[in-house]
Amino acid sequence: MSENKRIIAIDAMGGDRGPAVALGGMNQFLYQHGESDVHFHLFGDATRLRKMLAKYPRVARNSTIIDAPDVIRMTDKIRDVIRHAQNTSMYMAIKDVREGNASAVVSAGNTGVLMSLSKLALKTVDGISRPAITTMLPSGAGDSRVVVLDLGANVKCDAGDLFDFAILGGVYAEVIGNMPRPKLGVLNIGEEETKGNETLQKLNNVLNAHRDALPYEYLGFVEPTDISAGRVQVVVTDGFTGNIVLKTVEGTAKLIKRVISENMKKSWLAIIGAFFLVHVFKRLKHKIDPRSYAGATFLGLKGFAVKTHGNSDALAFANAIQYAFNLAKNDLNETIRSHAATLAPIRTELQE
Repeated sequence: MSENKRIIAIDAMGGDRGPAVALGGMNQFLYQHGESDVHFHLFGDATRLRKMLAKYPRVARNSTIIDAPDVIRMTDKIRDVIRHAQNTSMYMAIKDVREGNASAVVSAGNTGVLMSLSKLALKTVDGISRPAITTMLPSGAGDSRVVVLDLGANVKCDAGDLFDFAILGGVYAEVIGNMPRPKLGVLNIGEEETKGNETLQKLNNVLNAHRDALPYEYLGFVEPTDISAGRVQVVVTDGFTGNIVLKTVEGTAKLIKRVISENMKKSWLAIIGAFFLVHVFKRLKHKIDPRSYAGATFLGLKGFAVKTHGNSDALAFANAIQYAFNLAKNDLNETIRSHAATLAPIRTELQE
């Protein structure tokens, strides 16, 4: 195998649909991306995987199967599996990243367990207190996106944690999202500086005081409507609120698709009109389809762990692999470390 190939570890047994989706996603990724610069370490039931790979010669050519006899189920509790995870496909794939054998891990498995095992095995980047789950959600016109974090890793956060999330989100938006000096806001119930709890007030005051020293353009407080409006490029919040935002966006996307589909069936005029708007509908579908942002990463770890939905199909899994590949090929963590070191005095001020 060429030394130039990027290695991605795949938890083939995770998720509601298991290896069928993982292999299908890998096949789609290789078909779209090419085979020259990526190789997979495939963790799972070796006997089962070898049989299934007969259907996917492209995947077989670009994969090394590593037997993992145990599986973490979607219903497993963290406390029940954390000490007995050594032989599971999820932990072995994470360990592959920790040992430097792979650049990133992709899993559709249990989110809580993946987060806990990744944090224990990979540790946080120097200067960052906690990792945050992040992804890019649809926003504004065209193909524009907004980075939102945390999406569920940290239910309770202090001002220092949120400050770290701002560093993570700003770097992520700039490096992965190609957004130079991104516009960043802190999610609140209103834009007024008097709104919000003590934690948000403290963070906002300090960020405003050091606005010129920040590596992003700080907008102050933003509201949930700003996420879809395209006014802001990075939105910082705690994991409880962020997870609600994520599920609301996904639910709204499904509602829009359902309403359009139902109304299309009600009259010939709607069908004829849709014929002339087919390109508009295609762009809308791409914009709001959750599969187009199917990967979320635990940003801030010394290694990349990408989580896709437990009920992902092959397209969603392929997008998650592309997401992991993009994270791995960019020197993201070095930039995070650099920014965290530069901004350490501001973080210290938040802790006083």
